[in-house]
Amino acid sequence: MSSSIRLHNSKPRPGSRHRVKRLGCGESSGHGKTSGKGHKGQKARSGGSLRLGFEGGQMPLIRRIPKRGFNNAAFKITYAPVNLADIELHFEPGVIDEKGLREKRLVNGNWDGVKILGGGEITKKFSLKVSAVSASAREKLEKAGGTIELVAGKVYPARNSAKVIAKTSKPARSKDRPSTPGKKASAPGKA
Repeated sequence: MSSSIRLHNSKPRPGSRHRVKRLGCGESSGHGKTSGKGHKGQKARSGGSLRLGFEGGQMPLIRRIPKRGFNNAAFKITYAPVNLADIELHFEPGVIDEKGLREKRLVNGNWDGVKILGGGEITKKFSLKVSAVSASAREKLEKAGGTIELVAGKVYPARNSAKVIAKTSKPARSKDRPSTPGKKASAPGKA
């Protein structure tokens, strides 16, 4: 007799669901009268929650400490990791690129490129077009007769490039157009 889960015998994992704390149900319940909120004060009122970091009007810690230096985290390049074992399992010999990996759901989400890692063994001959490859993956792939072509991932334009400046700059005002919307331009010669 199999113990497979069916609709009639499925139930949530133990501990994932627990009963709701019932408030205001009399003193003997332990949650009566003030319903666990204590006596008076802002946090006892309805809608009396305070935002994160609020210190009662005192200058908050995040604003008291100085901000110095530069953090490169915004420019960090992160690759989607894909192991050789997954490629061996899901693909036939041939050319594989990021688009193919996404179609097979080996890569999901927003990444700067794909990096092939050396997890698992490989026997098929693949031609990979990816952003990065680990040393062990390269060794295993070339041993199996495969090839690797490194392609650029996402390209981030320089902040001061002409294209970025052209997008952000406002168009020049023409002399025929009124200076403020809704007002007509005064005729020449009239003050």
